[in-house]
Amino acid sequence: MTDWIVRDYVPADETSWLRCRVLAFLDTNYYDDVVTAKPSRAPGLELVAVADDQVIGLLDASLTGTEATIETIAIHPDHRRLGIGRRLVTEICTRLQSQGATQLDAWTRDDKPTLAWYESQGFTQEFRYLHVYASTPGEAALAFNSPLNLRPRTGFFHGTVDHEDDVRRQFTRVHSCRRFVKPLA
Repeated sequence: MTDWIVRDYVPADETSWLRCRVLAFLDTNYYDDVVTAKPSRAPGLELVAVADDQVIGLLDASLTGTEATIETIAIHPDHRRLGIGRRLVTEICTRLQSQGATQLDAWTRDDKPTLAWYESQGFTQEFRYLHVYASTPGEAALAFNSPLNLRPRTGFFHGTVDHEDDVRRQFTRVHSCRRFVKPLA
């Protein structure tokens, strides 16, 4: 087992942060959510787990009033099941409470291990909607028509769960996007 620590993110971590995030997302339904630069967050709300000068876990959060959101959480696949995610969430919750946050939410898709992990950390599902990908020209044509004679090739859409069965029949890639909430008080 590799020794690791949790600390604040510093700009010198960016390349390692990006690699960790990409590798962590590859075997999830967020596999194509790739960023080429780390989004900036408020100081103290960007955490990394580091081993041998490499980022092996990360958690970025945002705070608006008393509500906080996990913007990104990722654990490098070679370092999963070591308690890194739990430690990152525990640390961010402590920091958020000291800044007046009363709840922490997280949005994720329908990966069963991820859903179970959030529940094990005290989060409960509060809401869900659909992420619909029109991945082929045929699916894109089903998704929308343009009065300007534009021909869609692909598309990404949000949809309600009201017609989920119909949407899943018509589109190959559909995910339930779920909001989990954890009270902090």
